[in-house]
Amino acid sequence: MENEIKILSSIIQRRRSIFPPSYTQEEIPEALIRQVLESANYAPTHKLTQPWRFIVFRNEGKRKLGAELARLYEEETPESQFLQKKYEAIIEKATQSSCVIVLNAQLHPDIIPEWEEIAAFACAVQNMALTAEALKIGAYWSSPGTISQLGDYLKLEKNEKCFGLFYMGFHQEEPRLPKRTPMEEKVRWVND
Repeated sequence: MENEIKILSSIIQRRRSIFPPSYTQEEIPEALIRQVLESANYAPTHKLTQPWRFIVFRNEGKRKLGAELARLYEEETPESQFLQKKYEAIIEKATQSSCVIVLNAQLHPDIIPEWEEIAAFACAVQNMALTAEALKIGAYWSSPGTISQLGDYLKLEKNEKCFGLFYMGFHQEEPRLPKRTPMEEKVRWVND
């Protein structure tokens, strides 16, 4: 048991957002992507609603997704604020990634409050991030404003909502120390 907690703590403490410019061009095998997704399925879920829904974009699919995100950025951004460099970076992020997983949640407002579904969904994505770290795959959860406009493109179902994009790729980045303040500053103990 002591060995398990050491391994788990190490993975939790090493997990960092690794961004697409750091990704190599090595493709992530489908079996590893499935392993990352399968770990999401074990997140806690009130009333077993299991709200997580994912769409995996690879190859030409991820390029088309990047083009759609860039198109939405251009369409939604006032001309005076539009940046060509940002437009190109949106496309490039998708191209640099081995895959992009769209993070959707199927909400059940008739069963439980939305915040509980979002909490369960976030736990599922954390499981994915930890599994990616254990597999030495870089990943990061992005939530650009344009995700709210993706419903038709993604063919989302009723009560389904997009909460972001999970970019993944193998990388050569050196481990970084976590930037956290001490836990003692965030905990209050009540014993009486």
